[in-house]
Amino acid sequence: MDRCVGVQSASSQPGAAGAGAAESSGMDGESDDGPDESPPTETGDVGDDLSKLLRRMQRLVDPRSAIRVAQGPVGAAWRGVTSEEPRFQVTVAIVTAIGLMLALPSRVASHPRWVLPGLAVPLLVGVFVARTARFERRTRVLRIASLSLIAVMSLSNAASGGRLIVDLVRGKGILSPAELLLTGGAIWLTNVIVFGVWYWEFDRGGPIQRAAGTQPYPDFMFPQMTSPELAPPDWEPGFVDYLYMSFTNAMAFSPTDVMPMTRWAKLTMLMQSLISVVTLLLVIARAVNILKTN
Repeated sequence: MDRCVGVQSASSQPGAAGAGAAESSGMDGESDDGPDESPPTETGDVGDDLSKLLRRMQRLVDPRSAIRVAQGPVGAAWRGVTSEEPRFQVTVAIVTAIGLMLALPSRVASHPRWVLPGLAVPLLVGVFVARTARFERRTRVLRIASLSLIAVMSLSNAASGGRLIVDLVRGKGILSPAELLLTGGAIWLTNVIVFGVWYWEFDRGGPIQRAAGTQPYPDFMFPQMTSPELAPPDWEPGFVDYLYMSFTNAMAFSPTDVMPMTRWAKLTMLMQSLISVVTLLLVIARAVNILKTN
């Protein structure tokens, strides 16, 4: 009997101890949140899941995100769908180039002089008018107007440069060193602007295709593409970047910080470097020769 009572008392002690521990833990943990923490956590998880689901549904409903879904996570703004770049900077550059060509001496300028502005003005007007049209028609009109304008400027500047080079080789033409340097500088700077517009117009299919994110592989690799931590998350190349690339290529006669990735990009930069080095060397050499003879 005593043994049974001892067993019963021994078996009842853990329960009592557990009850005492529970009471002590309840008394000691009055300041803790205790069981009140779990419901807010579960509610917060459900809210996060719902918000994620809503964001995914919004991306699926947005037609511009279809390209993102097809390509997977892009990780950079220049590879995704963005807003179309404003053409104000391009327009200012084109107007500057036209002004430089109109300021050339009559011996090397394109004749008649009204041909270039007469063709450029309607094309510029067409570029701005096309922005109010439908997307498909606007894309086609912008592409035709932009390429036509760049082609006219390129041919006109190439003709002026060719006349200047022929005069330099023959030792004729402009005899004033200052006028010769200004003429050569105007042709060289126009060449920089024209090639900058070419790069801007053809890299990854042009500005409209870049905004749509349809071409994931770049024709020109900018430093911000290889080192995205050095640029803001919404960075993407604009016309100023292409103009800077054109200027440095014309000055250094080779790529500097922007690398051409495709064959057409390499050949275009090679042509620009060749034109730049011939123009600068002949103009400077002729100006120095005139100064020595005088």
